[in-house]
Amino acid sequence: MDRQQSRSDRMIHQFDTLLRTLMPHAAVSQRATPAQGVADGVLDDQECRHAAGLMRINHTGEVCTQALYQGRSITAKLPHGHKQMEQSALEEIDHLAWCDERLEQLGSRPSYLNPLFYVASFGIGAASGLVSDRVSLGLIAATEERVGKHLNAHQASLPAEDHRSRAILRKMAVDEAHHAHLALEAGGIRFPAPVKWGMGLVSKVMTKSVYHI
Repeated sequence: MDRQQSRSDRMIHQFDTLLRTLMPHAAVSQRATPAQGVADGVLDDQECRHAAGLMRINHTGEVCTQALYQGRSITAKLPHGHKQMEQSALEEIDHLAWCDERLEQLGSRPSYLNPLFYVASFGIGAASGLVSDRVSLGLIAATEERVGKHLNAHQASLPAEDHRSRAILRKMAVDEAHHAHLALEAGGIRFPAPVKWGMGLVSKVMTKSVYHI
């Protein structure tokens, strides 16, 4: 009975996370947005569109990362690593909420492609967990490192007066670096350069499509 209830609880949790990840404004952050109390300068229409495109990419990146965490959670075998990843996944929900709120402030919206990227990332996360915990944790670490690179590049690309978006991305980059460290510390393997190069190509496809759609 307990095992059956536990399985039901996990299914309910997965469905709840799916809704919070994909439904606009459904994600609720546990921490205050880093943009709280930060004032923007004057942004023209073109700068707003560019900032929104970058924040849409970052929002979708968080959707993919959340899906990876959820996918591996159903196949994880190491309890210690699982608990660490659960905490990291909760912080990724914060990132989703922050990006979603910022997109609304910029008069924009999340990507219409998010459901597609969620399903693909969830499947990859679950498959990696079936291979081994070390591989699944390594995938999390490599993904977090890739997201961190995007965040750093986007901070430089944002309009000079977009102080709110920059504050959000700065904090997200710190979190992602910490999450990557935790995944490796929990036993994740370091992916070789060719694998990371391939992940970079996939990431480019995502960023180019999501910036506009």
